[in-house]
Amino acid sequence: MDNALRRVPTRGRRVNAGTPPLPSGLRTRYGRAVSRTTTSAEIQPNAPAIEALRRGHPWVWRSAIGRQGERLAHGAIVRVVDESRSAVACAVYASEGPIALRAWGAPGEDARPETLIARRLDAAFARRARTIDASTNAHRLVHGEGDGLGGVVVDRYDRVLVVEAEGGATAHVEALTEALWSRARAFEVETILFKDTRASGPEKVEVLRGAKVTAPLVVREHGTPFEVDVLHGQKTGTFLDQRENRQIVRKIAEGRRVLNLFSYAGGFSIQAALGGAAHVTSVDIAGKAHATAMRNVKFAGLDPSRFTFVTADCFTWLEGARKRGEKYDLVICDPPSMAPSEKALAKATKAYRELHAGCIHLLAEGGVLCAASCSSHMHQERFLETLDARALGVRELAIVQIAGAPPCHPLRPAFPEGAYLKFVVMT
Repeated sequence: MDNALRRVPTRGRRVNAGTPPLPSGLRTRYGRAVSRTTTSAEIQPNAPAIEALRRGHPWVWRSAIGRQGERLAHGAIVRVVDESRSAVACAVYASEGPIALRAWGAPGEDARPETLIARRLDAAFARRARTIDASTNAHRLVHGEGDGLGGVVVDRYDRVLVVEAEGGATAHVEALTEALWSRARAFEVETILFKDTRASGPEKVEVLRGAKVTAPLVVREHGTPFEVDVLHGQKTGTFLDQRENRQIVRKIAEGRRVLNLFSYAGGFSIQAALGGAAHVTSVDIAGKAHATAMRNVKFAGLDPSRFTFVTADCFTWLEGARKRGEKYDLVICDPPSMAPSEKALAKATKAYRELHAGCIHLLAEGGVLCAASCSSHMHQERFLETLDARALGVRELAIVQIAGAPPCHPLRPAFPEGAYLKFVVMT
């Protein structure tokens, strides 16, 4: 492995593998301690929730438990029982938010938090050992509900791990960090960070173990180097869930004029160029993201003259490009989530239709459209309605591939909410 790619820009001394107290910021936000003996409480949700748990759905809504959790500590591990008091699951309790319980274990399983976390991590790491090769050192290590550890996300960026937590999982960040630190030695991890997606500014990232990260990292995706800013970047640093879809674009880009809308740091643009695209135009409203993308062009050893970067609102730019008569052989449309809630679904559906119709006006004859949605509320059937003949105004296009997130984002059969990412290829 190229040492230049493995090096993490850091400063300060490494912390040993002991168990330091939770960083002060975390103590402030998640300061209610959880006793390791709070595993004997029982909660009996309503019948539909019990049936969903038995099928493998990991959530119990607060409306399904009434006032049963009012005296429980945030993060308490409870036994979920049915009307006969038979155990259905063990789950972590959240004192706030619409999701009261997230299943972390099976009936009869040792319900100590540290034991549950250790077992789920071991299983998650074993899954990745079968699906991640040495050409990629940026991927998801723990995918929340998909790995049986609801509310927890852990992403790896070479020697740095970034942790996110929500719900009752926030009370167990210290136990999670301890377990991660001992297991991540296989990846030569030097730093574990906690990223609070609810905060803003520098205080949103705290060091849980190891050295402080002070600069963007350079990691690899299928052998391609690219820059990730774990301190200020989107999500934990970048969009790891589109990794394999970027490879789809690479395979079909040869000789094509490519348009990448909502291009961010240029992931699709770089892979299209590596696949032999004649020229790539990237449009995003974030100028700073273009600066990162241009650095990634150099990291990949590509000719900058093959790229055009446009800082603009994509909706407005599409209309202008249509009037100018611009045409592209491959159009990629990967907007941010436009349906953060059920209430926003109607508005989001309209926006997707507008976007996709705008893309069609720019698509050359024989061209390919790649349309994506990362909104969990936008189910696949509804998303495809924004790509049908009525929405696009054409009948010639047909779907040739529907993809989703990569194997490091595992799905539970009874948890359709987990299938949030849709990537549709039409020609």
